[in-house]
Amino acid sequence: MKENKNKEIMNYILENYNVQSADDVAEALKDMFKDTIQGMMNAEFDSSMGYEKSDNKIIKSNYRNGASKKNVKSKFGEFELEVPRDRNNEFEPMIVPKHQRNISGIEDKIINLYARGLSTREISEEIEDIY
Repeated sequence: MKENKNKEIMNYILENYNVQSADDVAEALKDMFKDTIQGMMNAEFDSSMGYEKSDNKIIKSNYRNGASKKNVKSKFGEFELEVPRDRNNEFEPMIVPKHQRNISGIEDKIINLYARGLSTREISEEIEDIY
C-alpha cells in the first residue's frame, strides 16, 4: 500500500509541477509540505473554535479574527504560513507553536504519515500525540 501512495505522490508531482531537475522535485515537496502544514493548522483552528469558518448557525463566544503571517524554517527551506487568529486570543497551535520559527525535524514525520495515506486531519492528530 505504501508503494502505491508513493507512486501517487510521484504522479501528482509530475502532473502538477514542471519537473526538470532534482531541485524542481525539492521545490514541489516544499510546496506540498507547506500546504500540509497550513491545512493542519487550519483544521486545528477549526477544532479549537468548535465550528467551521462558514458556520453561521452556532451561537459563538469567540470569533475568528483573520490571520497573521509567520515565516518558518524547515529543512525544505523557509516559507510563510498564515496563522489563524481568534478575538479572545485563545488559539494555541500545536503543529507550529507560538513563537516557534524552526520546524526542522517534523518534515520526515509528516511525509511518512502522508505517504501512508493519512489525511491532513489524521496527520494533525498524530502530530498532536507526538508533541
